[in-house]
Amino acid sequence: MLRPSYRLFHFVTGVGYAANRRLTAAGTLLLSLAVLTGAIGVDTTLSVAYQAFGLLAAMMGVSALCIPFLRTRVAVERELPRVATAGASFAYRLRISNAGAATLDGLSVYEDIADPRPGYDVYKAAIRFPTYRAWKRLVNANQLARVPECAVPALAPGAIAEVEVEAEALKRGIVHSRGVTVGRTDPLGLLKTLVTLPRQANIVVLPRRYALPPFTLPGSRRYQQGGVALAASVGDSEEFMGLRDYRPGDPLQRMHWKSFARAAKPVVREYQDEYFERHALVLDTYAPPGEERSFEEAVSIAASFAYTIETRECLLDLMFVGARAYSHTAGRGQLSAGSLLEILAGVQPCRDRPFSVLSEAVLAKRHALTGCICVLLRWDEPRREFVHRLQANGIALRVIALSETTPDECPPWLLVVEPGKVEEGLARL
Repeated sequence: MLRPSYRLFHFVTGVGYAANRRLTAAGTLLLSLAVLTGAIGVDTTLSVAYQAFGLLAAMMGVSALCIPFLRTRVAVERELPRVATAGASFAYRLRISNAGAATLDGLSVYEDIADPRPGYDVYKAAIRFPTYRAWKRLVNANQLARVPECAVPALAPGAIAEVEVEAEALKRGIVHSRGVTVGRTDPLGLLKTLVTLPRQANIVVLPRRYALPPFTLPGSRRYQQGGVALAASVGDSEEFMGLRDYRPGDPLQRMHWKSFARAAKPVVREYQDEYFERHALVLDTYAPPGEERSFEEAVSIAASFAYTIETRECLLDLMFVGARAYSHTAGRGQLSAGSLLEILAGVQPCRDRPFSVLSEAVLAKRHALTGCICVLLRWDEPRREFVHRLQANGIALRVIALSETTPDECPPWLLVVEPGKVEEGLARL
């Protein structure tokens, strides 16, 4: 039953998509009236609706006969933005030039976003009873951006027109565009001829971000072994102390070759120990089916911290679990905050690994961490144990848990945020 319904829904959605591009608003109205009058006027002895049906059908037929003769030779260039933000609009410019010998009018341009229809495996896993409403919900979940049709003014031979397209980023992720399609309306204004121009491009839709009140990061500086190479002039890591004689075991990278040549004996550079702050931003990705909304809000909270925290004087490790445990470091000489946001744009829920994978990955870095910001999807026993283990290692904490109920004992480092009211909850940070 699922496979026939999938094929039916897939076909109906495809037909609707094609009809939306092929038919103008007037053409859609006229075709609807033709179907209606055709149904009413089946019996010609009882109604004269068949006469209206004949007229409407003739008009559609004339428009269809005109389509093969509407040659559209155009060149299109577009300047797509590299990134956008979920829930916000973005604009880009299109440059259309007429490469033919005749004036072109009635032009419109469509952005060819990748097909949002889910595959059969996704459909089978997500739907228990096949309904078209459930199918549309899956299609809408895969639609990351909405780019409307853009009308183009008439173009004389060799002329160039520039238009601005106002689009909307719906959800985080990567929007794949296969190119653009140029449509031209027939003389009756009912149908369009379509010319597809492949121009592949991607837009990274960053997670939505919330405004955070002023806050201080927990913890203080710690000694970072090997921090010179890692910190890249963070904190005290680049302070030069002086020169001294070589000792067995000193790395050759610290050899001062000019002094070696003058003194005829090995001389090395000596640095002060590296002390700077290093914080972990831990994102809980263990979202079971049905909690997609809470997961998206957790990603947005993590993105808000990654965007707000100033990393010029510290390092920030974004840690989460996907196919494996990931750790991405931002700070001076490492990744930027924008890079962390792009990473968060592609984070997906993890449902095949236990929460202990994330717990152990964070605890493996406990000796280098000065503070930890945890964004958790719930406040249950495994997560409480994870937090207590961090505290036992002397790591300062700030925990944001998404939950509809607040625990009886709420320590000052714990902020419980109700799903759907995240912005109001973060205002209490």
